[in-house]
Parts: sequence; C-alpha cells; structure tokens
Amino acid sequence: MKNRIIAFIFTAVALAASALAQTAQLPASSPIEKELAARASEASEITLDKKMLSLASRVMDGNNTYDDATRKLIENLDGICIRSYEFDKEGLFTHEQVEQLSKYYANGEWSSLVRNRDRKTGESSDIMVKLVNGESRGLFIFNVEPKEISMVLVLGPIQMSDLKKVKSIVKGVVKGRGGAEKSMPAKGKSTGTSGNQ
Repeated sequence: MKNRIIAFIFTAVALAASALAQTAQLPASSPIEKELAARASEASEITLDKKMLSLASRVMDGNNTYDDATRKLIENLDGICIRSYEFDKEGLFTHEQVEQLSKYYANGEWSSLVRNRDRKTGESSDIMVKLVNGESRGLFIFNVEPKEISMVLVLGPIQMSDLKKVKSIVKGVVKGRGGAEKSMPAKGKSTGTSGNQ
C-alpha cells in the first residue's frame, strides 16, 4: 500500500512537471478572420510560432541592432500573433464579430488590465494579461475603431515594458528575416505572402 501511494505521488509530480514544461500554443486562425479579411480593404496577419521565433533569435545573433535582453525575450516567447483589418467605410463588421474574435483569442486564464469604451465614436480598447501561478504568461491587446480592428497576442513570459522590443523584432522578421506575414488587400487585389501560416 505504501509503495502504491509513493508511486502515485511520483506519477502525479511527473505529470505536473510535464504540464508545466509545455509551451503555450498559438490558436489556429478564427473563422471570423476570413469574413473580416474578405470585407477589409487591407488585412494583415502575422503569426510567429515558437519555431519562427527561434529562427528569429538565431538571425538576431549576427545582428548588432538587438541587445542581449531582446534576444533572450524572443527565445523565451511561445508565439506572437498580430491581426489588422482596415475597412473603407463604417458598418462592414458587427459588434458580435468583434466579441467573437476577442473571446476566441483571450479565453480561460486572461485577466483584464484595461477596458475602455467610447459610445460616441464606437472605439474600444482592451489589454489583458494571462496569469499562470501569479506570473505573466501572455499579453493580449485588442483595439477597435469604426473602420479598423487590430490585435496583438503574445504568449510566454512578457511584461508591458517588453512590448517595444517585441515590436522591433516583428518589424525585423517581417522585413525578410523569416517571418510569417500574409498581407491581403481585399476585393480581388493581389496578395503577397512570405513564410507559411
């Protein structure tokens, strides 16, 4: 009996350690994104998973533009997802679509830091943090204007002060250092894709 209890404890500890060691996965694209992209005059979707971020950090090793803290930040992240949809006129997306998109990406362990709504203009902003065992393991920024929806999802250990570093990395990767960017001018215009989604 004592041996079974000890075996059970070791198994439970091993399973818990395995669960903690796993990295967070970026969610697949939401079905709403296709609808928004089809109506948008300009749509950009950037997805950098753990493998792409690892590639970016290796590229950064030979680039003096980035400091060691930025390289370490990127190595520790699990993924970055950026979406931007711009529309020619108001009314091309619904409040329900906005809510569905927000809930699709920020579900479960997310806590609101900022929630701002302007009834006159229809603009809204949300900043959420994902807390795991009291530590920040993700950041979600969601901004809606009458003719634009934009969001940034960063998974992994991140602080608000790290956002500037993440922005510089995303710009660098998108400019041809292995990023997964899909820019989709809508309504029959040509589509440019680099990397894979």
